[in-house]
Amino acid sequence: MSTRSIIYTSFDRYPAPKGAATHIAAFVAALGSEFHPVDLVTVAGPPIENRATGTEPPASTGFNQSPRITHTELPALGPTLIERVLSFRTHLRAWWRGRRPDVAHIRSIFEGYPIARRKSHWCRHLVYEVNGLPSIELKYHFPQVADDRELMRKLLEQERCCLDAADLIITVSQVNANHLVGRGVDPSRIRVIPNGVDTGLFTFQPPRPWQDRELRLLYSGTLSSWQGLQTAIEALALYRKEAPARLFIVGTGRAEQVRRLGDLSAALGVGDAVEFLGGASQVELATWHHSVDVVIAPLTPNDRNLVQGCCPLKVLEAMASGTPLIASDLPVVSALARPEVDAILIRPGSAKAIKDALLRLLRDPQSAILRSLNARQRVETQFTWEHAQRQLLAAYHELDSGQNPGKTRSP
Repeated sequence: MSTRSIIYTSFDRYPAPKGAATHIAAFVAALGSEFHPVDLVTVAGPPIENRATGTEPPASTGFNQSPRITHTELPALGPTLIERVLSFRTHLRAWWRGRRPDVAHIRSIFEGYPIARRKSHWCRHLVYEVNGLPSIELKYHFPQVADDRELMRKLLEQERCCLDAADLIITVSQVNANHLVGRGVDPSRIRVIPNGVDTGLFTFQPPRPWQDRELRLLYSGTLSSWQGLQTAIEALALYRKEAPARLFIVGTGRAEQVRRLGDLSAALGVGDAVEFLGGASQVELATWHHSVDVVIAPLTPNDRNLVQGCCPLKVLEAMASGTPLIASDLPVVSALARPEVDAILIRPGSAKAIKDALLRLLRDPQSAILRSLNARQRVETQFTWEHAQRQLLAAYHELDSGQNPGKTRSP
């Protein structure tokens, strides 16, 4: 146990029914087990609405309220994203006053830019966990910003400032690491630490054939356009021309996103076969994995997935649970699930390819069982949260020793 002080701050709600909250829980738990004191600072706000029930699903804190970890929620007020970011920065600056931790750990430019600008004032070491780059990702949330050159220039400058100031840069995929190196980041400061999965929660259950009943499909995650839900709905419509099927969508999204996908479902004649269930806790999500027949991860081939990169939790959770997985054949997916060994990887953006993969699973259930066994073994040996936590702590200890954090590593 080290007395190193750490402030881990994120412009995210926590706890929440999102992958970011799962990641935060795992990393903060690891830091709290090894160091103290650890402060987690996140965004306060009204409950995240569950689109199906109108309530927020339960979400575990993930670190069992450890006495070594203090969680503080700060306001982020305002009608626009920029106003909420500025509000959070103001409250963070006031809360931080009088503190100078050994490590400031940030997850984005939204909370991190003021810290990076005056690092020596705020902290001794800066750790930048690059989970998303607004210069790439923001246009998918707010399409109008794509043509705002001045805003884009500011985003890129703030990202550069955080990257330059960081003593250690953590990312979840080699794709993202390569992008950062292409932007001039020294590879010796980058560590690739993939996401993980709780194999005690996402237990293994062999797949079940569905020849004589309705196929049950699961998509979990946000409703953002890069996720490819439109393709999934189109694939459902194609499959239902040959056999009955239903798609369950577990994840949060804006009302406009739900409406647009609902309209598409109705237009394709599958409105009664698509269910929007809202957010779910990890416990609920694990139950959903075992109640369906196939998980789909139809990520689209765009700059968010091909340039920025990601490490999709939905892929790892399906692999751990034993539920057959059909996913887009993108580098960020094949780094986790090997084609035909752990999952069926299909041409991105092709509804027909998803439909054909479903028919393969229907006609050859034995191959599905073999892939599921392989996938579970791969997760257990490479992609648990324990693996990620050990890599995180190793990187932190190298900061202690004054060594470079290490060369970029592949998952």
